Amino acid sequence: MQEFRAAQKASKGIALGKAYPIRHPDLTAEKREIRENETEREKRAFRQAVKRTREVLRPLARENAVFGAHLDMAEDETLTEGVERKIHDGKNAQWALEEQMEETCSMLESLEDAYLQERAADVRDVCRRMMAFLKGVEEEPFPQLKEEVVLFAKELHPSDMAKIDFRYVRGIVTETGGTTSHVAILARSMEIPVLMGLEGILTKVGKGQMTILDGNEGVLFLLPDEKTQQEYLEKQEAEGILRQKLKEMNRLPAVTTDGCRIHLYANVGGLKDIEQAVKHGAEGVGLFRSEFLYMESSRFPTEQEQFEIYKKAAELLKKPLTIRTLDIGGDKALPYYKFEKEENPFLGWRAIRFCLDMRDVFKTQLKALLRAAAYGDIRIMYPMIVSVEEFRKANQLLEECKQELKERGVLFRESIQTGIMVETPAAVLMAEELAKEVDFFSIGTNDLTQYILAADRGNQKLTKLYDPFHPAVLRAVAQVIRAGHKAGIEVGMCGEFAGDEGAVPLLVGMGLDECSMVSSEIAAVRYQIRGIAAEQMKHLADRVLAAVTVKEVKQLLKR
Repeated sequence: MQEFRAAQKASKGIALGKAYPIRHPDLTAEKREIRENETEREKRAFRQAVKRTREVLRPLARENAVFGAHLDMAEDETLTEGVERKIHDGKNAQWALEEQMEETCSMLESLEDAYLQERAADVRDVCRRMMAFLKGVEEEPFPQLKEEVVLFAKELHPSDMAKIDFRYVRGIVTETGGTTSHVAILARSMEIPVLMGLEGILTKVGKGQMTILDGNEGVLFLLPDEKTQQEYLEKQEAEGILRQKLKEMNRLPAVTTDGCRIHLYANVGGLKDIEQAVKHGAEGVGLFRSEFLYMESSRFPTEQEQFEIYKKAAELLKKPLTIRTLDIGGDKALPYYKFEKEENPFLGWRAIRFCLDMRDVFKTQLKALLRAAAYGDIRIMYPMIVSVEEFRKANQLLEECKQELKERGVLFRESIQTGIMVETPAAVLMAEELAKEVDFFSIGTNDLTQYILAADRGNQKLTKLYDPFHPAVLRAVAQVIRAGHKAGIEVGMCGEFAGDEGAVPLLVGMGLDECSMVSSEIAAVRYQIRGIAAEQMKHLADRVLAAVTVKEVKQLLKR
C-alpha cells in the first residue's frame, strides 16, 4: 500500500474505485509567420473555430452555470479582437490564439485573489476548444465506463467534465489545479471528492489499481490492504448519512442550541454564482465582486450595463445583496487601462483609492447601484478603507449621484446602506470611530491576515507564517466585532476564514453576526452551528484570545 498527501483538498468526501488515468492530446500551437495575402484566410479559420466553440457551449450553458461563464468568455470581443490583431501583425491563427491566451492568463494568474487566479484555467479551457477546431484535432472521447473508477489526470478542464459519465466516477485526482477552479466547483456541486496538486502521480498509478481517495484529510492510497478498504467503506457509509442530514436542513436557519442566530451568506462573482448560492440555501450575498464586470469587458462598463447586471442579481436573489465597489488597481490590471508599475502593489493605488481619484468611473458605478437598489435589497460596501475621511468622501460622492439622478428623473433608492470591508490594520484600530459612521462592517480576513502579519499570502515561502489563526489576527477580529456591536451595527465576515469549519465555533463565540463564504460550504457550516451552544463558545473564545501562539490556538480549537 502506498500513501500520498495532496497539496489541495478541492472537494471533500471519500471515494473507492479502480484508477483510470486520462491523457489529453497535444494542442500546442503551430507557429508560423504569414504573408499579407494569408491574413484573411487565417482570420476566417479563427472565426470559424470561435463559431464552433460557441455552438458547443450554448447547450452546455443552459444546463450549468460554469459553462455559462465559458460561453461569456467565448463571446467576449476582447479575446477575439486580440487574436485578430496578432494575425494582422503576421502570426498564423494558432500562434495568435496561443499568445493571446497566455497574455490573458498571465494577467489573471498575477492577481492576489485566488478566485480570480483560477479563472485563468477557464480561459485556457475555452481557448483549448478553439485550438482543437483550428488544428482539426478531435479530442479523444472519454471512455464508456462500466465500473466505479477514480479518474487521474495532469489537469482536468470543465470541457472534460461535460464528456464524463459521472454515474461511475467516484473521485478525481489531478497533478495541478486549485480549490476555486471551476472543475473543483463542479465536482463539489456533484459531491465528488477531489484531490489536486499531487505532482507526478500519473507516473505512479496504473490503470485498474484499487484506490482510496480521502478528500477530508487530503490522502490518497494506492493498492490499499483489505483492512484499510473496510475502514473506509464504513467511513463512507457514515458520511452518506451525514450528507443526507445536511440536505434535510438546507432551508433551516443557522441557530445555535441556545438560540443565537448567525446569517449564512455567499461570496459570488456574478449572476451564475448567485444561482448556485440560492441552490445551496444562502440567506443572501455578503460579497458580490463587482470587478468581474470590469475585468471581463473591453472598456469601462457603462452605467446602463452595470445597472442591468445589478438589477438582475437583486431580482434573482430576492434576498440581501452586498455589492463591493470596484476593487481594482495595484495588482489587479484592466486590459484597457494602464496602471503605473508599483513596487508594492498590495499597498498601492487600488480599490477605494483608485475610485476616489477616478471620480467619473466611481460615480458611474454608484449611480448604477442606486438605480438597481430600487429593485432589491442592495447594500454598498467600500473596500480597503483606512480612515473615516475616506468613507465620508465615498458617501459624499454617493450623495452627488443621488442629486444627479433626481435631476434626470431616474428611479433609484434614496435610502441605501453603506458599509466597509475591514481589511487593513488602520480600519481595525479606528473601528470604534468608523462604526459610528457606517451601516455595517464586513471583515475581509484574506487581506487583513497578510497586512497584520506582513506576509504576502501569495508567497509560497511564507505559507507557514500566513495563518488567520495567529493570535494577532484573531484579536483584531474580536476588536472589530466589539466595536461594531458597541455602535449597534452588524458585523459580518467575507474572507475564507468565515467558511472554515475549525474557525466557526470561535467566530460564534466572538459574536459574529454573519458569515459569507463559497456557497458549497454553507450546508456544513449550518449543520455545525445548529449543534453548538453560543454561550459555551464564548468561553472558548475567551481562552483562545488569551493564547499567545498559533499552536496554542489550534490546540484549544482541536485543529
